Amino acid sequence: MQTIWEDEHFFIEKHDSILPWVKLFTKTKYKEMSDLPQELKQKLYSHLEQIELALKQYYNPHKINLASFGNMLPHLHWHIIARFKDDPYFPKTTWEEPVREFNLTLPPFSGFEKVLKEVLK
Repeated sequence: MQTIWEDEHFFIEKHDSILPWVKLFTKTKYKEMSDLPQELKQKLYSHLEQIELALKQYYNPHKINLASFGNMLPHLHWHIIARFKDDPYFPKTTWEEPVREFNLTLPPFSGFEKVLKEVLK
C-alpha cells in the first residue's frame, strides 16, 4: 500500500483498486471506534468528511461508500470508495465479483491526491 498523506494521528493509504479508493488509519493501533479518545474521534470524522468531499469534487461519483470492518486487520481504519453506476461492481459491494467490465474513464489519481492534500491542510 502507498501512504499518500499523514499527520500526527492518522494516515491515508491508496487502496490497490481500479476505483478511487483510499483508507484512513489511526497511527495508534486502536481496535474499535469506542477505543478512540473523543478528541481523535472528532478529528477522524472530520477527516472522513474531508476525504468524501474531495472524492465528490474531483470524481463526481454517483455514491461514496464508507466502511470500517477490520476483521482481517484489527487496526481501526475506514475504507472510502467513490462509486459509479457503471463501475464493475455497482450496485453490489466492491468485495463481490464484478458484474460488468470496467469501461469508465476517470481522471488520474494524482490529481485527486492534490485535491485531498489541499482539503486536509
